[in-house]
Amino acid sequence: MPAHGVKQYRYLDLMINIFVVVLIVSNLIAPKLVLVGGLKFSAAQLLFPITYIFGDIFTEVYGYSASRRAIWTGFLASATMAAFGMFAIWLPPAPEFKDQFAYETIFGVVPRNVAGSLLAFWAGEFANSMTVAKMKLWTDGKYLWTRTVGSTIVGQAVDTSIVIAIIFWGQPASVVLRLIVDGYLFKVVYEVLATPLTYLVVNFLKRQEGVNFFDRSTNFNPFAVSSE
Repeated sequence: MPAHGVKQYRYLDLMINIFVVVLIVSNLIAPKLVLVGGLKFSAAQLLFPITYIFGDIFTEVYGYSASRRAIWTGFLASATMAAFGMFAIWLPPAPEFKDQFAYETIFGVVPRNVAGSLLAFWAGEFANSMTVAKMKLWTDGKYLWTRTVGSTIVGQAVDTSIVIAIIFWGQPASVVLRLIVDGYLFKVVYEVLATPLTYLVVNFLKRQEGVNFFDRSTNFNPFAVSSE
């Protein structure tokens, strides 16, 4: 196989584009709180865990460097959306524009929350992808479910702990801990239940792309610019 050149694949760019769309949409729907069966959660929690499923797929099929590319693309897209959303709010509305309050509800973000969300996404996704890559070597490519579940346990622990701790900084420790535990368990169960779908997508891509990458000589530095 040639060096890990991501441009050679048929579906990778499409998958990264879908990944970014899911990430952006989850940020947009996050302000809505949902109450289902006594459980209260953000609408984003129904969508955001899918980004971790994508992370599993990128690393399992194409390797860690492809996942690194997707994570940075999603990170920059989210940062751009947040920055321009705040800028658009600061612009003075025209007299005939009557929906400024609604606009602020969707795009109005607290800088600390933005920083927390971006840091949590970045750290959690890289922890998730590195876990998949390392476990794939340990299992010699067998038992995919161990990697999808194992990476979720690690990645979501990092993500949820960071984002809750930063956004709810100053709240009682018991409240913060409860939010972390509830959010973490929800995301882990969500992704475990999605394991059959992950299997279908991974197997399809491996057949279609003719690739099953192993990160035996990969540079796992998140800031590396080389393909390996």
